Amino acid sequence: MLSYNAGRFSLTVPFCFPEYVTPAIKKISKKEKIELNVNSGVANGISCKATSHPLKEIRRHEGKFSFLYEAEIFKWSNTDFRFSYSVSSGNIFGGILLQSLYDYDQSDMFCIYLFPGSEQNRKVFKKEVVFVVDISESMQGRPLESTKSAISAALSKLSPEDSFNIIAFSNEAFQFSTSMELASKDAIERATAWISMKYTVGGSTNLFIPLEKAADMLSNTRGSIPMIFLVTDGSVEDERNICHWMQKRLTNQGVLCPSIHTFGIGSFCNHYFLRMLAMIGRGEYGAAFDLDSIEVQMNKLFSKGLSTVLANITIDAFDDCEEIEVYSSRIPDLSLESPLTIYGRYQGSFPDNLKVKGILGDLSSFTMDLKIRRAKDIPLDSVLARRQIDLLTAQAWFSENKRLEEKVAKLSIQTCNISEYTRMTLLEKNIMKHFGAWKKKGDPQKIVESGPPEMILLQRLSVGFGDQIATAENIRPGSQEPELPEVAKIFIKTTSNYFGGICNRCCCMGCIRCCSKMNNQCATTLTQLCTALACIGCLHCCSESCCPNQDD
Repeated sequence: MLSYNAGRFSLTVPFCFPEYVTPAIKKISKKEKIELNVNSGVANGISCKATSHPLKEIRRHEGKFSFLYEAEIFKWSNTDFRFSYSVSSGNIFGGILLQSLYDYDQSDMFCIYLFPGSEQNRKVFKKEVVFVVDISESMQGRPLESTKSAISAALSKLSPEDSFNIIAFSNEAFQFSTSMELASKDAIERATAWISMKYTVGGSTNLFIPLEKAADMLSNTRGSIPMIFLVTDGSVEDERNICHWMQKRLTNQGVLCPSIHTFGIGSFCNHYFLRMLAMIGRGEYGAAFDLDSIEVQMNKLFSKGLSTVLANITIDAFDDCEEIEVYSSRIPDLSLESPLTIYGRYQGSFPDNLKVKGILGDLSSFTMDLKIRRAKDIPLDSVLARRQIDLLTAQAWFSENKRLEEKVAKLSIQTCNISEYTRMTLLEKNIMKHFGAWKKKGDPQKIVESGPPEMILLQRLSVGFGDQIATAENIRPGSQEPELPEVAKIFIKTTSNYFGGICNRCCCMGCIRCCSKMNNQCATTLTQLCTALACIGCLHCCSESCCPNQDD
């Protein structure tokens, strides 16, 4: 995982393994080796800050550096690998990377990056914030409790000159206050108490009404940046209409129109709708697909949105050049919490000079020239493939454009990334060994294919476009995927070697074919059966070790 905070990039790689994974032999010397290559994409100003292992620098050249760690050990490491480096600049800076491609649409790729700099005292925007929170019955339990905690933490980060409000909704909307409240200590305490007392409400989910109320509250904003944070776990019928309505409203509202940040919980909400709504509103999209990560991921989204340092960003050449395709229809704001990347495709020659413009936290204008560099050894198409597919899929869903869907499918196949318009398949070649009628000694045997390969269509691994039926029935996120009991987990860990021997004798193709068609009930039953067999296996092994042969 690569994270960014206060001008510093931090890389974390799991390097701690359980006892049942690492070899049990402890007295034999073993070699532990870590080789790290970093290509920052920035020509200079890079400095290494911290590392968990004693790395030795072996190469450094124009933003690229390599490290090596080797050691003779008797016990495998139980410390995760951590490495951090910083880009030393106090001010906002950026550049452009270009990559020549030879793929399906005969276009090349560009990536514009902006760094907020390491100056933490830079003035952030005065803010007017509205939290729009789903409290439908499906949010009961961990989802709603985690959301309450994240909102309380976000309120504590507001300055006294900021203002806020909270709208809770299900089939109707409930407001903390009839108007925006200054973020005084008393108001934050009252809001925290109000949201903590909110319980889930049955009925359908109506998303348009609370969004309209939030937009109306922020329609007369002056001297501050308006923000909407939307949190939901469901999907509704009028999602495209909501996007069209918001797009029209923000276009007519002027320069500092509300930025919209969206957060989806679980797999029943339409994550592409939330991504598209955030794109229209120059905001960020976040998600949590498991209950344990809701609060952490939501805190990241709130922190990023509340620390905006450059808003209303434009790049002059994008409006004048028809040969440049930008994947985000509106450029998001720049936050102190994260760099900003803008990417897309172009045909022909890329403009020699580009200027980025925006508005700073003190409402003054910002202009900066961007330098262009050829990314000869940075595979932009691979690095940005996942984000590219997600953004194009959101646009294809919104516009219902078949050509965009085909483009996503081609990109998915080319980059080996899953998408909503492709399926992964498994091909089994039927191989047989052929011996001639007269096989001389030393002649190699011939291997021929006995027939066409068998194709198995695997289950979908993509997130889908939401589940309106599950939303209407208020099914809670994760309720259809029960977690194994702790006892079952222990059995699985302790009997891994026993079942490893069995699995080596099984047909992998048969297992994959079986698992690809297995439903949840069957999987639960199979887990219980495996646990029972594990007990028998353990008892069998124990009886052999405890009862020696009587003939000895």
